[in-house]
Amino acid sequence: MPPRQLPEGSEESGGGSPRPSGRGRRASRKKSSRLRASLTRLLPWMGIAILILALDQATKFQIQRSLQPGDRVVIVENWFDLTLVFNRGAAFSFLADASGWQRWFFIGIGALATTYLIWLLARHSGQRLFAFGLAMILGGAIGNVIDRILQGQVVDFLLAHWREVFFWPAFNVADSAITIGAGLLILDEIRRVSRTR
Repeated sequence: MPPRQLPEGSEESGGGSPRPSGRGRRASRKKSSRLRASLTRLLPWMGIAILILALDQATKFQIQRSLQPGDRVVIVENWFDLTLVFNRGAAFSFLADASGWQRWFFIGIGALATTYLIWLLARHSGQRLFAFGLAMILGGAIGNVIDRILQGQVVDFLLAHWREVFFWPAFNVADSAITIGAGLLILDEIRRVSRTR
């Protein structure tokens, strides 16, 4: 009786199941290596996001310990004050007067945005300016989501104004990081377009 032929790339073992082929093991190692490399490139940007998050939460904690809602501390006369206000809505108090559903609405949006930003960072971690902007937006987004989860509202304390005539809506470190990050994304796109011309 002729010997039984095994499929190419497999070996007969005592357990009766073929071992992975050498090609399969190499593919698995290559995939694992790519994953580790991607995580390694992602870590610095996640570190920046965590730093922004920590700064945001630390400043909000200190302001709430030091001021009462509505207080103002002059930093630059006629231009810049510290204050303490709470915003249940989004930017420029959008939906601030809603009945409470907006809290979970904005938490959901923030969670989706966080997931998407991390995915973008993982895919574009080698593009420094773009990734830096994403990391700043990510840190700021998580900071404001934490406020909504813990307090149901966002803590704002930076107040820019011109004398007592014009007031920009109060904001915080997270808002600043999101704004700067968005500016960096726009700058990165302008540079990309100019390079292709």
